Amino acid sequence: MRMRTGAHIVWDWNGTLFHDNDAIIGATNAAFAELGLAPITLERYRTLYCVPVPKFYERLMGRLPTDAEWQVMDEAFQRHYTEHRVRCGLADGAAELLAGWRSAGHSQSILSLYGHEELIPMVRGLGIETHFIRVDGRTGPSGGSKAEYMVRHLASLGGVESARTVVIGDAVDDATAARHAGARAVLYTGGSHSRTSLEQAGVPVVDTLAEAVKEAERLAA
Repeated sequence: MRMRTGAHIVWDWNGTLFHDNDAIIGATNAAFAELGLAPITLERYRTLYCVPVPKFYERLMGRLPTDAEWQVMDEAFQRHYTEHRVRCGLADGAAELLAGWRSAGHSQSILSLYGHEELIPMVRGLGIETHFIRVDGRTGPSGGSKAEYMVRHLASLGGVESARTVVIGDAVDDATAARHAGARAVLYTGGSHSRTSLEQAGVPVVDTLAEAVKEAERLAA
């Protein structure tokens, strides 16, 4: 195996490597039905969605949910998402891009706000675990930001320079977390955010993961 060249990608999972838009909107609307809220289209979801997630519900409801309401919403969403995700898989071309980046001597990892105990078997089951030097999911309460997780994630990698690290994700929060940790970011329009909202992050925005990897290579050079 070739030695690492120093360039490193931190991949987001949901909406980036794992193409789960159908599961996200299906679970969201199933949870909404339980809560008496009207269903939402994918387009409206991508326009309004933000992190931390309670702010997303504020945009929908006109107010922040109470702690009790948030617990009900989150539990309902997670339960329905688990049911819907089995019909989803990797984004088009993702497996080939992961293999190509690794074979070029670069390193890569996953950092997700999806629960760690659920994330690991998903990555393993899709046959891509060996491409990553580390896979980290959320270990604390849901609904927060990725920024502090990113700092800990990069610190745990060993030998990876934040200045030569590029985060590839589908949410403004990915760019915020990268900036917080001293890394760069590329945002992908195929997930949970609209292009208009992603462009507000002030980082490169691309329409395919292949473009994202090319941009990451340029930024990490």
